[in-house]
Formats: sequence, structure tokens, C-alpha cells
Amino acid sequence: MTQWQDRKTIGDLHEYRVATALRARGWTVHPCGQGTYPHAIRNALRHTRSALRQFPDLIAARGSDIITIDAKDHMPSTTTNRYAISTTTLNAGLQLTALHAPTPLYYVFGDLKVLTPVEVLHYTDHAHRHTSGAYHLINTDHAHPFDDVFGTVRAQAA
Repeated sequence: MTQWQDRKTIGDLHEYRVATALRARGWTVHPCGQGTYPHAIRNALRHTRSALRQFPDLIAARGSDIITIDAKDHMPSTTTNRYAISTTTLNAGLQLTALHAPTPLYYVFGDLKVLTPVEVLHYTDHAHRHTSGAYHLINTDHAHPFDDVFGTVRAQAA
């Protein structure tokens, strides 16, 4: 397996985990974004800087509420207690948020903690910059518990 295939497998499992957790809270969830495109389109996107490369992984609705999710599994750092969000991902997330307001975009990390692109920018604009500038490093203490954002698990009807 290539490194990309390994990352895709891990990402797919995390997306499934997030979708399952949302469904347990009464959300209807559907995949979207690059992972749903045919191979030829994914391959073409790999050779562009288009924000479409960073499109959310999931779209969900509950009642009249609609949200988008970008599942981020390879965080937090096991040694620094920080999440790393690439500058490219953050910029695309901010653009998506602006273009599709009021539909929110949420980053859901491997520990099922949640942040928005605006929160990542706010908390990292003045601190914790990766030396290359390629990543925004945000303390995990700033993230919200999954249940606080998406609700608690609903009881199953008997």
C-alpha cells in the first residue's frame, strides 16, 4: 500500500466513526467531497490547488439544521497536546464557511473533539505556529466535546 492509501484507509474509518456517532444523535449523514468522486476526478484534483481538494467529507441534517464535517484523524499530537491543521485546509475551510453561510463546517478530530475553521484561526493567529508556516497548531483544550456540539446519543425505541 502507498502512503496515500494508508492515510485514505485511516481517514475512511474515521469518517465512518464520525458518521455513526452523528446518526446515533439523530442526524442523517451522507458522504461528500473528494472521496466520493471517480478516480479520474480525484487524480485531476491532486494536480491543482483548488479548494475542492479540501471539500468536507460529510454533510448532515437534523430537522432544518444542516452541517458539514471535515474528519481529521491524525490528531492530536501524542507529544504536544495540539492539533495540526494545514494552512491550505484552513484557508479552504474559511472560504467554504463564507460561501455557504450559515451552514457551518466542523473539524472532528480523532478524539471526537470539535473546532470550526474560525476557531482554529482565532486561537492560532497569535500563537503556536509551525516553523514552516504550513500548519496551524492549536491546543486541544480549545476543542469542544462532540456531544456539546451535536447532541447526545438518543435512546433506541423498544
